[in-house]
Amino acid sequence: MAALKSILGIIGIAAILVGGLWVLQGLDIIRWPASSFMLGDTTWTRNGAILAVVGAIMLWFARKR
Repeated sequence: MAALKSILGIIGIAAILVGGLWVLQGLDIIRWPASSFMLGDTTWTRNGAILAVVGAIMLWFARKR
């Protein structure tokens, strides 16, 4: 069970980081890579926010006793 919680925590952190990147690209704050189709597209802002929330929930479940 401890291994499953560790994996869930790692995936949760990765989801939060990737979701944050997507939000910042969708808001056109981070322009990397310069020719990305995600830049300035609010769809990716929404998708990134959803992914970050899912990652936070996963992290919460991983930290729960």
